[in-house]
Amino acid sequence: MRAKPGDRTKGLLQIGGTVFPCALGRGGITANKREGDGGTPLAAMRILSGYFRRDQFVAGRSRLPMRPIGADLGWCEVPDDRNYNRPVKIPYGASHERMKRDDRLYDACLVLDWNIRPRRRGRGSAIFFHLARPGFTPTQGCVAVTARVMARLLPQLSSHTVLKVVR
Repeated sequence: MRAKPGDRTKGLLQIGGTVFPCALGRGGITANKREGDGGTPLAAMRILSGYFRRDQFVAGRSRLPMRPIGADLGWCEVPDDRNYNRPVKIPYGASHERMKRDDRLYDACLVLDWNIRPRRRGRGSAIFFHLARPGFTPTQGCVAVTARVMARLLPQLSSHTVLKVVR
């Protein structure tokens, strides 16, 4: 995956010989990822698992561990919290992202291993591979594709798949 020439917030995701458009973070690709900077990490990130909305997205076949998103699923984004960059049950006391979103970006959402083990405070949380907004508007640091592309890729992805972000 690399930035599209001339637009640091849009990318080109290459799998085999096929290239798909994608959205990147509002901060473009960054080698020094920090919480809240909107940057997509310059890194090789393994896909760990995924979440999906049963009422909105048919996950189909996947070699990834996929779990349904319930109304009580959140993701902690507070660097000083003991559950930083981990899923949490909401309501939750610290600031968190709600996984069951009205904008449907997480109808299919894959967790990348960015800052998971070891977790470093302030180095960025919730770096996902998820669904894009119309027009591929920027993410908060994630990589995002259309629902059609996600459905096409899911059967090919596994916990051995690495999403490599390059410049």
